Amino acid sequence: MWTENNMAKMIHSMIRVADEARSVAFYESAFGLSVAEKIAFDSFSLIYLSNAEQAFELELTVNHGHPPYDLGNGYGHLAVSVEDVAAVHERISAMGAVCTPVKDLSHEGRLIGTFFFVTDPDGYKIEVLKRAGRFK
Repeated sequence: MWTENNMAKMIHSMIRVADEARSVAFYESAFGLSVAEKIAFDSFSLIYLSNAEQAFELELTVNHGHPPYDLGNGYGHLAVSVEDVAAVHERISAMGAVCTPVKDLSHEGRLIGTFFFVTDPDGYKIEVLKRAGRFK
């Protein structure tokens, strides 16, 4: 049985990236994430990205000398929430990133979310949702 003292807390999600500088620049420009810590090993590096908005981190893993990764069909997406979806869409599109149009998703007359997807330099999808309802 889970109690307050031993309940699981989500702390980070990891993705493998090919080019550290390119990925760090993308996540910094697109989402305001900066390097909280970098740990370099002989064959790989771990780069933890965060911002003041939350404690959850994105871990970028760079396996030195590894060819580009095939994302396969198992990966879904990361999601972030923002106050002004349209402004963020415009800013990220201006960076040259591939973005879907902003859409609304409704169910039985209830707005579930306003969102778009952006693809990072390694092909990962990130959903950008308006901060509202359950997506605060």
